[in-house]
This record gives sequence, C-alpha cells and structure tokens, in this order.
Amino acid sequence: DVQLVESGGDSVQSGGSLRLSCSVSGYTFSRRCMGWFRKGPGKEREGVAAIDAHGSAIYADFVEGRFIVARDNTKKHLSLQLNNLKPEDTAMYYCAASVSACGVVITAPNEYNYRGQGTQVTVS
Repeated sequence: DVQLVESGGDSVQSGGSLRLSCSVSGYTFSRRCMGWFRKGPGKEREGVAAIDAHGSAIYADFVEGRFIVARDNTKKHLSLQLNNLKPEDTAMYYCAASVSACGVVITAPNEYNYRGQGTQVTVS
C-alpha cells in the first residue's frame, strides 16, 4: 500500500518559519511528481509546490519566493520549508504524489493520485 506521512506542522506567529516533512512508502517515488497542497478554513484545495523526478520545482503564485520544496529520492522523503509565514497561510498541508506532470497538479491538486493525512499549520 502507498503511504505518505507528514509531520512538522505547528502554530507560529506571522513572519515565522516551519519545515514540513513527508515520508513515503510503497510507491515508485523516484520517478513521479511529488508535491504539497493545502486546504484552509472555508477555502478550496490549492496547490502549493511540486517537484519532478529530476528536482525541478514549480510553485503557486502566492508563494512569492517564501517556500522551498525539496526531495530525496534515496530516502523517499519530501520536504517543504515555509518562511515568512502569513496568517493567510493557515491551512492543513498535504503531501501528495501524482502520475501526472507537476504542471498539471500545481493548479489542479485534485489530480493527485495519493495524499497523506495532512499536518496543520496555523499562523497568527
């Protein structure tokens, strides 16, 4: 079975930083697009960042250079560094895997094939 397990969510003040982690098992990690999406209170899902098998990353416009996505294919690990957090970044953040291209899922996060249980980020 495919499993994605996130960690690292917390409550922080505006301007703070967090690092989210995701461990993956049961999946051909090294060949696929991996990414993060989020769902805030009363909002639709929105793609945050995605990174392909070669390490090329793509970000949503609202990121504005504040977040960094990275992957380790050997360890089957995905991370998301969140810097200069704003209250509007408050959301459940999900690690996800896709057989589609990263360019698809960054704007259509419902196209991800697998996702984790989420980790909560709260910014006040």
